[in-house]
Amino acid sequence: MKVTVKYFASIREALGQGSETVDTSAGSLAALREELIARGGAHAQALAHGKSVRVALNQVMSDESVALAEGCEVAFFPPVTGG
Repeated sequence: MKVTVKYFASIREALGQGSETVDTSAGSLAALREELIARGGAHAQALAHGKSVRVALNQVMSDESVALAEGCEVAFFPPVTGG
């Protein structure tokens, strides 16, 4: 299935792109993250399991166990703090 993946803040900077369309067989947000990490390089570093990464599905903050659907939008971003 095809999904749109958006990257924000330091993740976008590390990857050098703000979004992409991904053809995936992942059934969940966690599986999609695994596929992206498996690309290696900047993806592996920016989305690594040791890093705090928030994820949203169709603009709703979501747990990584949530299922993906054809045409959905997934967003990865670091936690945001303000002052």
